[in-house]
Amino acid sequence: MKLVLATRNVHKIEELSRMLSDLDVEILSFRDFPDLPEVVEDGGTLEDNAVKKAREISQATGLPALADDTGLEVAALGGAPGVISARYAGEACSYDDNNHKLLTELKTVPDEERGAAFRCVIALATPSGEVTTVEGRTDGVILWEARGDAGFGYDPVFLPNGHALSYAEMSQDEKNAVSHRGRALRGARELIARMM
Repeated sequence: MKLVLATRNVHKIEELSRMLSDLDVEILSFRDFPDLPEVVEDGGTLEDNAVKKAREISQATGLPALADDTGLEVAALGGAPGVISARYAGEACSYDDNNHKLLTELKTVPDEERGAAFRCVIALATPSGEVTTVEGRTDGVILWEARGDAGFGYDPVFLPNGHALSYAEMSQDEKNAVSHRGRALRGARELIARMM
């Protein structure tokens, strides 16, 4: 079976491909389809964006497509950055820009109020238009400064509950075992297996 990953984020492609590597699935991406449309993530929720990306890419390729949308929700910021996590510091921002903005906004927030949750919604769409979603969540806290150089996005500033290492200090396998995306993908694997 062929499955298209509906993202242009090379870090997500690497992470998702690794987590699906033991399935009898040929993983494809935008590299295999140079003319794929750019999907505008304008939904009001993570689920809206994941469904839109999966559906549009499945329609464009004629193949099943998997998309995710992930958000970091910080309690002290009323759930921000949430659905705009990837562009929290502006449209053309870097991961460092986002982390700097987040840490600046939390610079006076005490330890006990630095709670946060990473949420990931994965959508699996078929060319017939059917879409199924699953969600993964990991609770934790926002650190006072970035730690580690693995991973991407907010990984250096997120410490999952019950762990001594930030996402960015963990190996890929350690992170996948506890991460929001890993949890969502374990649910998505069951959906993929039923399609095979």
